[in-house]
Amino acid sequence: MFSFWIAFLIDLIIGDPYWFPHPVRFIGKYISSAEKFIRKKTSTDKGLKIGGVVLTISTVLLTYLITLLILFLAAKVHIYLFIFINIILLWTTLATKCLKDESTKVYNVLKEGDLPEARKLLSYLVGRDTGELNANEVAKATLETVVENTADGVIAPLFYMFIGGAPLALAYKAINTLDSMVGYKNEKYLHLGCVSAKLDDIANYIPARITGLLLVIASGILKLDMKRSFKILLRDRKNHSSPNCGYPEAATAGALGIQLGGAHYYFGELVHKPTIGDNTREVTYEDIKLSNKLMYVSSIVALVLFSLIYLPAYL
Repeated sequence: MFSFWIAFLIDLIIGDPYWFPHPVRFIGKYISSAEKFIRKKTSTDKGLKIGGVVLTISTVLLTYLITLLILFLAAKVHIYLFIFINIILLWTTLATKCLKDESTKVYNVLKEGDLPEARKLLSYLVGRDTGELNANEVAKATLETVVENTADGVIAPLFYMFIGGAPLALAYKAINTLDSMVGYKNEKYLHLGCVSAKLDDIANYIPARITGLLLVIASGILKLDMKRSFKILLRDRKNHSSPNCGYPEAATAGALGIQLGGAHYYFGELVHKPTIGDNTREVTYEDIKLSNKLMYVSSIVALVLFSLIYLPAYL
């Protein structure tokens, strides 16, 4: 458990430096190479579905086993080397500071009134088209990114590291990376990525619901509208195309008194989504800062709660 706290603190201080050889980069390279290989071998719907199964299983299994092997070899050399490498691997599964830093970049340019630059920075964070978004829509999209990634970039990795350490936490990151790369419901990835998308839904099922409740608690700590946060969570948690994203978004929308969701363009196609929350006011760039505060507080609460649950086994 000591390692979990140290890894969390390192993430808060350092984040994800660009120079560091992050495991997700290697996972991403494997997925890209495997996808190219599969598409060379088959182009039929059935073939791509089978290829998608192989891609998903191999990516997750290799990530888990390689992480396990690295830790096993480190332990053979020296216990301190094992502790050091274990902390580093755990650190790479968290994205708290990275989310804050990247969203703050959008916040800063929106505050300066540079909408074209804000759209450009947002395009690095989301899959939707950003070229025609106004300032409020850019702010909303940035906030939604922070909120969704509070679940799968912070709370879920914490959840899985407490269950199965670095190997399971990185296996989860592999699932998450697969979904972000091939889990789209468009013509290109409908068959190849369907298994990856479904596995991501399963892996995030419990963490997303925990995140929704943690955000309600965080809204109370931050003296936001905790009562409305819980109310909107219960009311609108299923108002999303994803079975999971609605939980953190609903809790946040209620806490801030805003409306999220709605129609967005993805790769030139208009995708209609239900709305979440009440449209009592426009989303502004200041809400980006509030979403980051909610992320930080909810992640700290998660770490404390998971530690308390884990403590009897640790003792």
